[in-house]
Amino acid sequence: MASRQELSDFLQSVERRAFKQAAYATRDDDTSLDIVQEAMFKLAEKYADKPAAELPMLFQRILQNMIHDHFRRQKVRNLWTTLLSALQPDDSDGSDRDPLESLEIEGDTRQGESAAQIVERDQILRIIDAEVQKLPGRQREAFVMRYWQDLDVAETATAMGCSEGSVKTHCSRAVHTLAVALKAKGISL
Repeated sequence: MASRQELSDFLQSVERRAFKQAAYATRDDDTSLDIVQEAMFKLAEKYADKPAAELPMLFQRILQNMIHDHFRRQKVRNLWTTLLSALQPDDSDGSDRDPLESLEIEGDTRQGESAAQIVERDQILRIIDAEVQKLPGRQREAFVMRYWQDLDVAETATAMGCSEGSVKTHCSRAVHTLAVALKAKGISL
């Protein structure tokens, strides 16, 4: 049984990675924050009595289910929104967006780097991020879990609800697609 401190430490250790995983899937930061928060609440509420060693897999499964549920709900909402939008005039021009909301706060992890190195690294990371977001959903999901979440093939297969062979195939295709796309942009890793 995990102690309150172990649960708290676990949730703190996975929050950034979980957010990034949800952001890759939903492509919406606000929705991603909601999904991660809900997954954390659900883990704490329903599975706090489980051993600390089981928390990573339980959380991954909850997070994946929350992401899938989001898309199911979104599909239904989009259907009704499309049907009802024909009844209302379109007066939104998107001009009420605050540009400061798009700024990211970063930790002080760049000590010792020159300004050119920081800019170059940020540009490369943005390109990689954009290319990962272009991957098909299952490939992106497998890639993020395997190479960003550091889950092994069996854990990824369990979290995705598919076979280990499928995980290997999705990851292989994702890596190949990313390598080709990045090479075309002059980035060799």
